[in-house]
Amino acid sequence: MTDEVQQAAIEAAQRVVEEVSSWEYSAEDGTIARQLDDGLQKAGVRLDDDERERILAEIDGMKDEQSSAPHVRSATPVE
Repeated sequence: MTDEVQQAAIEAAQRVVEEVSSWEYSAEDGTIARQLDDGLQKAGVRLDDDERERILAEIDGMKDEQSSAPHVRSATPVE
């Protein structure tokens, strides 16, 4: 995978994380996970299990609208 392809995947995943974080930070854990998974699927990218769990934990840790979305460190396109 080229750096450009990986960077595009990270950017797509980041947009999904920002969307989920902005609307779902106060939702139930299951709702947040479903919204994240659905968004990633629609974007055609995936996170490895550790990255997904880290992001879900950080979204869960957001308690107000002033918090910023977690930063995606790695993502790959769905093949």
